[in-house]
Amino acid sequence: MIEISFLTGELIYTAIYLAVRIILAIYRGKIDWKREAWLLLMYINLAVLLRITFFPFNRMDGKVQPLVFDVSTAFPFRINLVPFVRLQDYSRKKDMLLNLIGNICMFIPSGIILPVLFKRLNSFIKVIAAGALLSLCIEILQLPFMVRASDIDDLIQNTLGAAIGYCIYAAVRKCRRR
Repeated sequence: MIEISFLTGELIYTAIYLAVRIILAIYRGKIDWKREAWLLLMYINLAVLLRITFFPFNRMDGKVQPLVFDVSTAFPFRINLVPFVRLQDYSRKKDMLLNLIGNICMFIPSGIILPVLFKRLNSFIKVIAAGALLSLCIEILQLPFMVRASDIDDLIQNTLGAAIGYCIYAAVRKCRRR
């Protein structure tokens, strides 16, 4: 059994982010501070996504539960490929709405930041595809961990969040042009 604490996961993610940014700055010989600010926002966005999607909100002894990989419990994978069937599993409507709205809202920043950072993501369809791909990566990475489950609902809701984010980006861009 392997346990990864939230702090360890974030430290690894931060170390990788900083190493890549430093290496690229040295290689390029200059720093575009405006782009670095947007990259920092994306880093924060991804850090929040990692927290929400990999480390359960339940606390043990006042601490965030670790991410646990145990071969004996990893298989069979916990996966749902039938859309919206799990929404009926909630005993309280409040919990179902929290899951639904939370999954949508946590990808709105990605839909705003991605087209700013990557000029090739210059259309609604491309940002939706990028949001869906990011969500799919998260769902696949969750497969072997015993406290996580992969769900088609999450993919649909996360992609909708990225689409809403892009609409916000496009509306702000349109207003700035006027």
